[in-house]
Amino acid sequence: MKSMSLSEGAALPDFALPDETGTTVSLADLKGSPFVIYFYPKDDTSGCTTEAIAFSGLRSEFEALGVLVIGVSPDPVKKHVKFKEKHDLTVRLLADEEKAFLDACGVWVEKSMYGKKYMGVERTTVLADAEGKVIKLWPKVKVPGHAEAVLEAAKAHASA
Repeated sequence: MKSMSLSEGAALPDFALPDETGTTVSLADLKGSPFVIYFYPKDDTSGCTTEAIAFSGLRSEFEALGVLVIGVSPDPVKKHVKFKEKHDLTVRLLADEEKAFLDACGVWVEKSMYGKKYMGVERTTVLADAEGKVIKLWPKVKVPGHAEAVLEAAKAHASA
């Protein structure tokens, strides 16, 4: 099992991935203000939907702090479009179908369910500063209350 390659104080690996509109988003595009990237396993599954709705619901509060929130999963762009439309999501969703960024961040891991081993995304969230350095890391996220906890950390960083 691969260990987490992200750590607090470390720089995020570079990436360039399409969002739900097909626009490529790169690390360079995000630099200049703090941002949140949350890695999630799959569009339109219960935990992922709950998490996306929670982050979408707090979008204006994150934006008031100048913090952009972006979700990343291995789902294709077309699936992200349907997911956003179905649940009125307002966060940007990036498609990492090659899993290169997920792998570089150490969140593409071997998982186990009912004794079967498979590869999947370990639900993880990163709060990064304007330089793309990890301020706070939430590995193995439990969804209830998570978006609120990330917002609190963003507020603490903004007032620091």
